[in-house]
Amino acid sequence: MREERRLAALAMAVTLASGLAASPARAAEHERPALAGGAGSVEVALPPGTPLGGYGAFPRRAWAPDVLDRWPHAFWMRPAAGLRDPIRARALVLAAGEVRLLWLAVDLVGVDPSLLVDLRARLARQGRGYTGLIVSASHTHSGPGAYSGSELLGFVALDRLAPAVRASVLDALEAAAGTAAAAAGPAHVGWGRTEVDGVTRSRLRAPLDPELLVLKVTRPDGAPVAAVWSYAIHGTMLGPRNALLSGDVMAAASLAIERRLGVPALFVNGAVGDVSPAGHGAAAMAQIGDRLAEGARRAWEAAKAQADHRLAVVVRRLRLPPPALRLRNCLGVAVPRALAIPVGDALPRAAEVVAARIGPGAVVTVPGELETRLGREIKAAGAGAFASVMVAGLSNDYVGYLLTREGYARPSYVSCSSVYGARGGELARDAAGRALADLAGAAPARPGG
Repeated sequence: MREERRLAALAMAVTLASGLAASPARAAEHERPALAGGAGSVEVALPPGTPLGGYGAFPRRAWAPDVLDRWPHAFWMRPAAGLRDPIRARALVLAAGEVRLLWLAVDLVGVDPSLLVDLRARLARQGRGYTGLIVSASHTHSGPGAYSGSELLGFVALDRLAPAVRASVLDALEAAAGTAAAAAGPAHVGWGRTEVDGVTRSRLRAPLDPELLVLKVTRPDGAPVAAVWSYAIHGTMLGPRNALLSGDVMAAASLAIERRLGVPALFVNGAVGDVSPAGHGAAAMAQIGDRLAEGARRAWEAAKAQADHRLAVVVRRLRLPPPALRLRNCLGVAVPRALAIPVGDALPRAAEVVAARIGPGAVVTVPGELETRLGREIKAAGAGAFASVMVAGLSNDYVGYLLTREGYARPSYVSCSSVYGARGGELARDAAGRALADLAGAAPARPGG
């Protein structure tokens, strides 16, 4: 009997010791703020007569600028002839404790950073503040123009600023953000990947990156909330003769994904600087759109959404050298290498880089069209700390093409459009790598907020 009491006391001591040892971990898990997420999708209600943005040559360009005010919203370019498919803004809101991330994907050829300034002001007036804001342009060349305040980009490809067009874009971004915030609830996240080959070709005759990444957001019971999918492809399948507003192949794929899942599918372009679609025209666009949507389905099903509440954001600055147009890159090797036309203040000397941890994976923004090799190097830099790394090109700003030294040294359309010199691409790559390194060491979200 005495021996039984001794054994019972020993068992109780072991139980108490186990409970005490486990309690800090349980307490830490209890204190970690739960992840919440919501998504929304809104059509951009563009005014009639909005010009298309993306191509600056004929037949998109008007034979003469509209000095007679025949067109209410177009000046350098012709107005769109109508709508082929809806131009949309899609939003994902994620929050854990004090950390709040707003991620918007919109059918534009690029992002004017002044849009972010105006959008932040609108959100602030509603009492909505975010630790991180990402606005990713799909890079469709058949989306609206006339939304940017840049006179240079307006003349080259976007048309002169039309306040009504810009307001419609901002209205849609704000509305999509509000819909996503209102829909927020408990969320699980997971990352999935697949490869889609044969739908793109290299502009530099170099290897491409066939990876298609998906961020899967669900409710705890598995109900879909949003899909964020990323692939590197130029939105040029409809071509410069197309006069109808369209999100091009990326929108076609997103709509197919949404029909399957019943929730917003945010498209995020990748390192797309040297990537063109493998075909052109409406028929080829439908085929490639279906292949991309099927790839997104595979990646979605491969992703295991779990209760991973890690959410963190870091924001860093990318410093760039003085921009200049290198004539040798535009006209050929016979032109002296040193001959260049300074761009001055028409393009920025700095841009924003945002990195966000979402569960086991991460996203990092690039403010332009990055060469494939540099994008793969960014992914490799973050591979040790994150299960997946998404390179979000054309996000939060547009500084043109960002190439390797080898890509910049070869005269071509892309090197002509790369105005930050032979080191521009490396600087962008290194800034993204530093942001990911900082993110890997970022403190977890704290309760509250």
